[in-house]
Amino acid sequence: MANSLQGFLWTMLLLFCAIQELGAWAMHTSVEGPGLGQPEDPKLLASGRVKRGWVWNQFFVVEEYTGTEPLYVGKIHSDSDEGDGSIKYTISGEGAGTIFLIDEITGDIHATERLDREQKTFYTLRAQARDRQTDQLLEPESEFIIKVQDINDSEPRFLEGPYIGSVAELSPIGTSVMQVMASDADDPTYGSSARVVYSVLEGEQHFTVDSKTGVIRTAVADLDRETQDRYEVVIRATDMAGQLGGLSGSTTVTIVVTDVNDNPPRFPQSNIVETAPVGTAIGRVKAEDSDIGENTDMTYQVKDEEGVEMFKVTTDSNTQEAVITVQKPLDYESKKVHTVVLEALNKFVDPRFLDLGTFRDQTIVRVSVLDVDEPPEFRPPSDLMEVQEDAHIGSVVGVVTALDPDTANRPVRYAIDRSTDAERIFDIDANTGAIVTGKVLDRETAGWHNITVLAMEAGEVSRASLRIRILDVNDNPPELATPYEAAVCEDAKPGQLIQTISVVDRDEPQSGHRFYFTLAPEATNNHHFSLLDIKDNTAAVHTQRVGFNRQEQDVYLLPILVVDSGPPALSSTGTLTIRICGCDSSGAIQSCNSTAYVVSATLSPGALIALLVCILILVVLILLILTLKRHHKSHLTSEDDEDMRDNVIKYNDEGGGEQDTEAYDMSALRTGEGGLSGNPASELHSLPQWVQSPDLDFSVFRDYICRKVEQADEDLSVPPYDSFQTYAFEGSDSPVPSLSSINTWSSSSEQDFSYLGGWGPRFRQLAALYGARRGEEDADAS
Repeated sequence: MANSLQGFLWTMLLLFCAIQELGAWAMHTSVEGPGLGQPEDPKLLASGRVKRGWVWNQFFVVEEYTGTEPLYVGKIHSDSDEGDGSIKYTISGEGAGTIFLIDEITGDIHATERLDREQKTFYTLRAQARDRQTDQLLEPESEFIIKVQDINDSEPRFLEGPYIGSVAELSPIGTSVMQVMASDADDPTYGSSARVVYSVLEGEQHFTVDSKTGVIRTAVADLDRETQDRYEVVIRATDMAGQLGGLSGSTTVTIVVTDVNDNPPRFPQSNIVETAPVGTAIGRVKAEDSDIGENTDMTYQVKDEEGVEMFKVTTDSNTQEAVITVQKPLDYESKKVHTVVLEALNKFVDPRFLDLGTFRDQTIVRVSVLDVDEPPEFRPPSDLMEVQEDAHIGSVVGVVTALDPDTANRPVRYAIDRSTDAERIFDIDANTGAIVTGKVLDRETAGWHNITVLAMEAGEVSRASLRIRILDVNDNPPELATPYEAAVCEDAKPGQLIQTISVVDRDEPQSGHRFYFTLAPEATNNHHFSLLDIKDNTAAVHTQRVGFNRQEQDVYLLPILVVDSGPPALSSTGTLTIRICGCDSSGAIQSCNSTAYVVSATLSPGALIALLVCILILVVLILLILTLKRHHKSHLTSEDDEDMRDNVIKYNDEGGGEQDTEAYDMSALRTGEGGLSGNPASELHSLPQWVQSPDLDFSVFRDYICRKVEQADEDLSVPPYDSFQTYAFEGSDSPVPSLSSINTWSSSSEQDFSYLGGWGPRFRQLAALYGARRGEEDADAS
């Protein structure tokens, strides 16, 4: 009934707010009046113009808007506006021109800043409509309000803290302790942003809170001041009526438990916690003696059997007190109170007074064992578990059990110390202690895992080390131990042992390894080699034919299939490379077509290093020689650049003399058209000395050469410098020896071309060329 009434009241409140907003909107949108209840302008009415009114929507703007563009608020409009831009709209008042901007033509209003409803709930502004040309007021100035619409951006706050309350011990359940109140800065009239509900975050075992009123009440009836005299309770307030997405705040309430007279007077007794170590003193007891001096010296002893087992008593020589200490560990859960019979007797007894009675006395000492919150105990203390490596993720490895040794026997929660299992290979159920696999296991990667399991109860933590062994399954095929390579002589006999094959397997079956060898199916047509399974996890390869010819085939690839014993049986194929080599009469390998094999078979590591050093030195020498040659060529190039007028054309052909008419056609030189005239004696001074002879007639060439020179001078396509061409031929009975080295038996290094330097400037390039070549040959020889 109360809920229905409350819902009805909320509905009526919302309806009232809606009617109020509609009324305000109606006043703003009045067409007949000048707007917002403003009186009509007499001047405007006197002009005979029909009165007009303002038109706009109700203005709201959401707070804390975070968009990048100005937020559209609304639009003001005069019904005299015909859309031709003749009316100018302006606003004034709170935030006009800073927070709120208006488009003078359209009347659109935008907010340019983030608004906070908790700082200001609404803004009052005034609107005007003027003629853009005359600036005449067309409508009476009207006032309007922009309301800031609330969002849930403020969490509840406890403003009256710190809270301290009190309640008498042993109060019944539901006893009121105190009330806390939280306030929310959001709008209480809009939505549920300010509807706050309360809950207990810490201390719910002893206290509750009314979700609507915030009244804190007791949840138990056995509050005992002598056990605990104060409690720290954390209360949380959540808006949005506690719905998902609401904001919350919290406060700590201190509740003091006041005393009531619930304990009768008792004689003092010795108290000790159950976790006290052996040798801890419980307390002191002293027997009174009216004598003085050494006659008061006493000794104490425990008389009952239980006390002798659990406790030990000694005498303090200074105070003559009996000091009771623990002799055996105590357990509150086994026995809460121990009764000790203690006897005191005089250390020195005078025999003369024995008839006065016994000089001893007994008393009973009660020892109360106090309960402490002990950590959980793992039972049974087994530290070994096993799991198959092919176990699926989520498979149970085992279950650990821990119990609370205290009388309360609270539930224990379990966890794995992730510092011992950083890769999260295992997980544990927090309630049952079941350990399950969290990732795929691989015994070949890690065969053992050592993890620490935590058992937690009421702040107490116990640790237990756990070893998990990964059991092997056959999930790795066997493989050849190495990439085997063997060599066989060309003249090998049938049945000769070539290679012994062994395999490796990453698995470790409990029954041991057992491998089977056979030739792969693709080698079934092999007639050169045979494979024999020796039955000791090895196999032997033998020749099966007489002799081999490495010219025909120098390498054989023999595929071998290896199968393990499973289950399931796995297999793999490896290849044995067999090279055919030449051997001497004793069977020692001399050479194979494989350079790598020959080197590895004949060169020691020292020899191989020496060979590499020699090769390195040779490479350095070659680079040095190339550098020197490049230097000489650059030097020759610089000398060639000194005179660009010389153009030496060299023909390395030697004819057969004047009788050789096939190599060169000399008839053109002797014809009237191509013949040369003139006295050759006048040109003898221009020829080298080695060609000057009175028997030679050079007139036959002079006209020809002169004509060629004239043609070259008149040719516009040739470069503008002289071209020196040598037409050399050798006739019969020439007194000058041949310059050609074709028929020379001596090497070029034995020839001396230094005489070329005496031939004049015309042969300077030739002398430089042969002189440089001589220098290079000398450098190579060195």
